Amino acid sequence: MNVGTAFDKARADGRAALIAYLPAGYPSVDGAMDAMRALVDGGVDAIEIGLPYSDPLMDGPVIQTAVDAALYGGTTTADVMRSVEAVARTGTPALIMSYWNPIIRYGADRFARDLAAAGGAGAITPDLTPDAADAWLPPAREHNLDTVFLVAPSSTDARLALTTQACRGFVYAASTMGVTGTRESVGSAAHDLVERTRAVTTMPVAVGIGVSNADHAAEVASFADGVIVGSAFVRRLVNADSPASGARAVTELASELSEGVRRR
Repeated sequence: MNVGTAFDKARADGRAALIAYLPAGYPSVDGAMDAMRALVDGGVDAIEIGLPYSDPLMDGPVIQTAVDAALYGGTTTADVMRSVEAVARTGTPALIMSYWNPIIRYGADRFARDLAAAGGAGAITPDLTPDAADAWLPPAREHNLDTVFLVAPSSTDARLALTTQACRGFVYAASTMGVTGTRESVGSAAHDLVERTRAVTTMPVAVGIGVSNADHAAEVASFADGVIVGSAFVRRLVNADSPASGARAVTELASELSEGVRRR
């Protein structure tokens, strides 16, 4: 299922799309899948499934805690694909969020084939730039997968044009420079980045990094096509006293954020 359907539905509802991130394998493979289904119950439009990796350059401390535990628990790429299947069965678009090294070690052709077979919408590759993606773009296109690349406040106009031309599904706008994590505010750079990105593409632009509550979601939804939330959801799982209470906590937060993106 292409992630564009999530943006189309949100646009028809007169709101921004809500995209959630959780890593596969935390608090366990099955527990993560339960939490992802709980996100759907809370009203998210699409889910990014993190592929656990030992050198997560962009991930803040909360996500690193969960990813480290998932790796220690033995989570594999096959488990990530099973997680994609679980989300896809709910009718919600599922994308894998992965650094490039695990993909190339798995085999880019094989990764694209298995992701498509699992019902995945595509992949977000935060440390891969389009001009270095010759091994990824052909198999992704062959299997009709969305290819989501990141733009940042530091991106030049030329870089914005190059990146958006390679994107399929949406453009991921990092609201600030640095690692992921919850913040007191989203930052004014996000609005400017969305405007600059829209000047070179008609593709939906979703903002991530720093969104953690309904007010943040409403703020971003006022100028972007999508709102991406990661660390805030992972924190709910990390702080939970049981997998079941963690699933309930992410449903609750998803409901709050879903209300936020619907504010006018």
